[in-house]
Amino acid sequence: MKKFFVSIPHSGEQVPEECDWLQGLDEAHLMRDVDRYVDRLYESPIKELSLDLVYSPWHRYVVDLNRLPEHIEKASVQGQENQLSDFHNKGLHWVKTTFGETLLEKPMSRDLHERLLKNYYQGFHDEVEKMHQKYIKENSFSLQLDLHSMPSKGTALHADPGKLRPEVVISDFLGKSTDRKYLDLVLESFKDNFSEVSLNDPYIGGGITRKFGKPSQSKHCIQIELRRDMYMDEDTKEFLKEKAALLTDKLSKALKKISSSL
Repeated sequence: MKKFFVSIPHSGEQVPEECDWLQGLDEAHLMRDVDRYVDRLYESPIKELSLDLVYSPWHRYVVDLNRLPEHIEKASVQGQENQLSDFHNKGLHWVKTTFGETLLEKPMSRDLHERLLKNYYQGFHDEVEKMHQKYIKENSFSLQLDLHSMPSKGTALHADPGKLRPEVVISDFLGKSTDRKYLDLVLESFKDNFSEVSLNDPYIGGGITRKFGKPSQSKHCIQIELRRDMYMDEDTKEFLKEKAALLTDKLSKALKKISSSL
């Protein structure tokens, strides 16, 4: 019986026609903050373990699935009165990349904002909730691993500018999104295979962790970030096959241990 499922919200690269501000950008600009290739890295272990996967094909600059609906920056949507004030420095609609490059020249209409939420955001979140309910029914608990990647160093717009990051960052929203026994298992499984694993530093989790990690409801969610230089050239965005193969092997071993220990 399956004991956990995975989600990959930020590897999609599709841009719908209505997002005209993203059309014509060069690849480095457009792919600056995409968790590119994370789906490829996990493809083999997901298949091998027959894990359920919730995946979005849509680009995160269309609407960021790792935010909550109220995470709207004033500069991104017309009529938005309150400036975003939360643990995020980016809202549902990115105005600039983490390198400070402009994405949105002017706020989008409220109607377009609502359509993007309906067409590209809500379906993913509905599917994650269905998975949680399915696993609670089958196992009496549900564990979601939310899979991401991160720049090898923080940029000027991150909380850790210029700092080399660990290979893996595990996040549980500062102890709020999962019981300690599940967190310890995930930490141990990754520490067995990676030399540098941190907890909640520099990421504490995102909107997905915050929304779906509800231990009191038997719903648990843990975010996992991989350092991008372990599998790709961060400047050209090239997939480095040999390095990626080694990384996938480590990920496979980590997920197998989690699966066998639950």
